[in-house]
Parts: sequence; C-alpha cells; structure tokens
Amino acid sequence: MRLLDEDEGINPALSVVNLVDVFLVLVAALLIAIAQNPLNPFMAEDVTVIKNEGKDNMEIIVKKGNKIESFKSEGQTGSGTGKKAGTAYEMADGSIIYVKE
Repeated sequence: MRLLDEDEGINPALSVVNLVDVFLVLVAALLIAIAQNPLNPFMAEDVTVIKNEGKDNMEIIVKKGNKIESFKSEGQTGSGTGKKAGTAYEMADGSIIYVKE
C-alpha cells in the first residue's frame, strides 16, 4: 500500500481531482443561474418561436402552458376561394383602420 503512505503534497493527481470538483460546482451553479433567469423565454406561459422565417423549411413552435405544438411549412403558397371583405388604411401615426365594404 505504497499509495496510501505517500505525502499528499507529492501526488499531483490529488490537485487535479480537486480542480475537477471545483469546475463541476461552477458548471452546476451556472446552469442553475441560467435556468432561473427571468429573461429566459421558456419560463413564460405562452411562447411562439419561428425558425427560418420566410423560407421553404420554416417551422413555428407554439408553447401554451405545458402543451407544445410544432407546425412545419410545406414550401407551398396557400390558396382558396373568397371575396374582398373591406379595405385597410394605415394612418400617419402607424395605426391601421379597417373599413368594411
């Protein structure tokens, strides 16, 4: 049992083990700080994330409470039948007014 008889100051492996422990505690503290950050968007009840906006592979992820839904674009423009329902006007202050016909 020669390893047990060695002086702790001589064995460099013991200091490396201590450094690993210190870094593990530091990483755990950083992860907890990030998870509890009030600016974390996933802490809110309702979140909408749009990935690759305006491209063929666009994806919309919606989180409402504990329910998460994902909508993927098929890369096609939508179409359908209908009729003109009115006109929208943008005012000088940036507000929009809808006038039904």
